[in-house]
Amino acid sequence: MPFPFVRPLHCVESFRSMRYWLMKSEPDEASIDDLAAAPDQTLPWTGVRNYQARNFMRDTMQIGDGVLFYHSSCPEPGIAGLAQVSSTPYPDPTQFDPQSPYHDPKSTRESPRWVLVDVRFVRKSPLVPLAALREHDALADMRVLAKGNRLSITPVTPDEWRFITQRLMK
Repeated sequence: MPFPFVRPLHCVESFRSMRYWLMKSEPDEASIDDLAAAPDQTLPWTGVRNYQARNFMRDTMQIGDGVLFYHSSCPEPGIAGLAQVSSTPYPDPTQFDPQSPYHDPKSTRESPRWVLVDVRFVRKSPLVPLAALREHDALADMRVLAKGNRLSITPVTPDEWRFITQRLMK
């Protein structure tokens, strides 16, 4: 099985190749298990407050894109499973909530700064640790491996996706 996803028919009309992403989540906030247990196995990807990551969601992501679900800020960071982008971007409601750690007082409902996409569970896998990703020359250019990379969302090339899903995820 070369790709664990089939793009839904309504996405074929875009004539755009499927894209792939690595999306980081702190497992104490939203883990792959939380995603699997969520209603419809879907969660909104809230709290992104980096303009480049926001722009990936707003301008580039489409329904059906593949996601490497990555656990970060934990004892052993790494890829914990696969997911799929399941919505078009829409305003992140946490930006309007003064009680939220993601509240942005400069954002308004008329002109929201921050968007999110919904992400749907595909499958959990044994953890592919960050250290294991670093061991393979085929992944040397992955943005998640770049020194100083702090982005919570990064693009993944089709070759990187194939290597990870076919060789590292069992």
